[in-house]
Amino acid sequence: MAVILVTNDDGVHSPGIIALYRTMKNLGDAYIVAPDRERSAAGHSLTLHRPLKVEEIREHVYSINGTPTDCVTLGINKLLPKKPALIVSGINRGANLGDDITYSGTVSAAMEGTIFGIPSIAFSLISDKHYHFDTASFFALKIASLVLDHSLPYDTLLNINIPNVRKEEIKGVKFTRQGKRVYDDSIQETYNPWGEKHYWIGGGKPYWEHGADTDIEAIQTNFISVTPIHLDLTNFDALSFLREKWAVLDTWNKIDEKV
Repeated sequence: MAVILVTNDDGVHSPGIIALYRTMKNLGDAYIVAPDRERSAAGHSLTLHRPLKVEEIREHVYSINGTPTDCVTLGINKLLPKKPALIVSGINRGANLGDDITYSGTVSAAMEGTIFGIPSIAFSLISDKHYHFDTASFFALKIASLVLDHSLPYDTLLNINIPNVRKEEIKGVKFTRQGKRVYDDSIQETYNPWGEKHYWIGGGKPYWEHGADTDIEAIQTNFISVTPIHLDLTNFDALSFLREKWAVLDTWNKIDEKV
C-alpha cells in the first residue's frame, strides 16, 4: 500500500488537514506530519538554529514545532515507515495564487517533497470563512489518484486552487499559469501603549493582472486551477539575452585567465 504524507501550514489541528487526511486514507496508508501551530507565510524555510520536537498525537499523526518544510524533511527521513509515494499539502484556508506562492508554506511543503523526488501537490480553498472542505476533498481525491497513477514531470509540483462553492457549482478544471497578484496598502502603522510606532504586514486590497490562462482568472469563473510549478527558476529568455547583449563580460573571464 502506498504511503502518503499529509502536511500543511495551518497547523496539525486545522480542519483542512483533517479533511485532506481522511480523503487520502482512501488511496493509501496516510500520515499527518504538520506544524504544531499556524505557520502561514513561512515560505520555504528550514529550522537550523534550534532542535525540533516531534510529538505523536495519535497513531499516524505527528506534530512538529517547526515549519512545513521541516515537517516534510523529518517525515520522509525519520518518521514514516518508508518513502512516501505522494505528498499532499493543505487544504489551505485561503488562496495561493500568483506571487503568493513565493510566501506560502503550503506550496513550500510541496516544493520540499519535489526536491526529494516525490510527486507533490498543494491544495488551497479560495475563502476566508465558511469553507467547503467537502468540495475541496472530493476533487483532491480525484487529482491525487491521477498523480499516483501517472506521477508528475521531473522537478514539478502542482499548485491547485479550488473555488469555495458547492461541488455541483464547480464548472470544471483549467490548466493554468501563475498569475500576478499585488497588494496595496498592506503595511499598517500602529502604536503601543507607550507611543512607540510599530508596523504590521498584512491585509490590504489585492489587485490582479488578468490573463486568459492564469490561475486567478480560472478561480474567478468557478474553475479549479491546476498550475504546474517547476523548481528550476532560471529565466531562459533572459539567459539568452545576457549571453548576447552582455558579451563584454567574456572579456573579463579572459582577463582572469591571463592573471
